[in-house]
Amino acid sequence: MGQKIKSGQYFAALRANRDNPTAALVLEDGSVFTGYGFGAATTNVGEICFNTSMTGYQEILTDPSYAGQIITFTFPHIGNVGANDQDFETITPSALGLIVRQAVTNPASWRATSDLDSWLKTHNLPGISGIDTRALTRRIRDLGAPRGALCYAPDGNIDVDALKAQAVAWPGLKNMDLAVDVTCDNPHDWHQGSWQMDKSAHLETPSKYKVVAMDFGCKHNILRSLEDAGCAVHVVPANATADEIVALQPDGVFLSNGPGDPAATAAYAGPQIAKLIDQNMPVFGICIGHQLMALALGAKTHKMDRGHRGANHPVKDLATGKIEITSQNHGFVVDPDSLPAELEVSHISLFDQSVEGLRHTSKPAFCVQYHPESSPGPHDSRYLFERFIDLMEKTKA
Repeated sequence: MGQKIKSGQYFAALRANRDNPTAALVLEDGSVFTGYGFGAATTNVGEICFNTSMTGYQEILTDPSYAGQIITFTFPHIGNVGANDQDFETITPSALGLIVRQAVTNPASWRATSDLDSWLKTHNLPGISGIDTRALTRRIRDLGAPRGALCYAPDGNIDVDALKAQAVAWPGLKNMDLAVDVTCDNPHDWHQGSWQMDKSAHLETPSKYKVVAMDFGCKHNILRSLEDAGCAVHVVPANATADEIVALQPDGVFLSNGPGDPAATAAYAGPQIAKLIDQNMPVFGICIGHQLMALALGAKTHKMDRGHRGANHPVKDLATGKIEITSQNHGFVVDPDSLPAELEVSHISLFDQSVEGLRHTSKPAFCVQYHPESSPGPHDSRYLFERFIDLMEKTKA
C-alpha cells in the first residue's frame, strides 16, 4: 500500500498544504491551485475537465475517452474504496491525472486489491488533493475547459512559471486524432460478458449474431454489453477499411467510443463508415462513434466549452417521450443545423438541448452520444443494445 492519510488528519493536511504544498495545478491563464500530491511524482499536461459522478472513479480513469485530459472530481470522496482487478475499462489508463478535494484515505472495501495512491504510482499518474474543486469547477463551467499542467513534487520544488509555459504550449484537443493512440494494434475476438459479483464470474451468453466493433478507444463494458446481448464480437483497429470489415461477414458493425476531435478521426474513418451504411450494414455508434457516423454522412461537429461528463445527465427520447438518466463523457458535439436530410435527431439533452442521438431515415443505422453501457452510471439506456439486435434481426430476415 502507498501513502495514505486517515480522515481525521484531513484538515491538518490542508493547513500544511498552505505552507508546504507538494503539488500544483497551473492553468494556461496563470491560475494556480496548490495542494497535497499523491500518486506518481511527475508532471502531466492536458485539458482540465470535471466529472460529476459520485461513484466509479476507477472506471472513469481507465476510460480511453479521457485521453489527453486531467479529471477534476466534483464528489469529495474519491479513493475511499481503493482499486481492484475488475473495475477497469482498459488495461492502461488514458487519463493524465486526477484532482480531488479530500485527501485519499485507506480503502474501505473488501474488493480492494490496492489503494488509489499505489494504483496511480503503478500507472505513472499524478494526483492532487486539498484544493478548492468547487472553485475550479465553476471556472471550467463559466470560462470553458482550460489547458493545464499538474505537477506532484514531493520535495515541494514547484516552478509555477515553467508549468504555465507547458500549459500554454500544449496544443489542445481540437484537431487532435487520439484514436490512433488508444485503438487496438491487431484484430481480435472478445470473449467476456458482464461480471456477476454473486457468482464471481463473467456472464456467458450464447452467440447469435456476429458483430465487428471498430475500436476508437472502446470501453470494455461496451464489449461486455454486446456479448451479453448475444453477439460474437470481433474487434478491429480504428483504421480498418469497409472492405476488410465486410469480408468478415458480420451481421452488424459497432462504432465505439473514443477520445480526441472526431473530425480528425473522421478523415480516415468517415469514408469507411459511409460505405458500410450505404451497403445497408446495420450500424450502432456510441460517443465518438455517434459523431463519426454523423460526420460520415455530411454533418459537422464542434468543440463544446465545457463538455458533458458525469453519470446524472437527463436525456429525452423524442420517439417515446421518456427521460433517461445517462452516463456521459464528451467534449465535442454534433451540430444540429448541419444534419443531412437522411439523419433525424432521436434524443436530446435536457441540460442544453444538444444532440444526444441520431437515426438514419432509410438505412439500418443509429447512434447515441451518451453511454448506455454505463460503467459507471445508471442502466436506463441498456435497451439500445437490444435495439441493435432487433435491427440486425430485421436486416437478416
